[in-house]
Amino acid sequence: MDAFKAFKACVPIAWSPNLYITLVRGIPGTRKLHRRTLEALRLRKCNRTVMRWNTPTVRGMLQQVKRLVVIETEEMFKARKQKDVNHRALRPPVVVNHLPVPAKTDSS
Repeated sequence: MDAFKAFKACVPIAWSPNLYITLVRGIPGTRKLHRRTLEALRLRKCNRTVMRWNTPTVRGMLQQVKRLVVIETEEMFKARKQKDVNHRALRPPVVVNHLPVPAKTDSS
């Protein structure tokens, strides 16, 4: 199972009131019907995310373009965003001292 399918299979989508939809595949080369569906979902560029209500209409549209998008629940979306924020957070700089360490003398 590839990463996107594993990512999609984490949470049952039917339980979530809102869906976060991310376009992960490019639009060029797709069928006109799929392009119009993506336009209706307001997905115009790759790696852009939109939030839509979880209705049968939206789920039907997503079924049509399921190979082009990743669908997340609100909890999954917030967890992914928090992971990105933590990854980009400022970390203390690594200090490397190239000077030789003076040897300790044993005066006993």
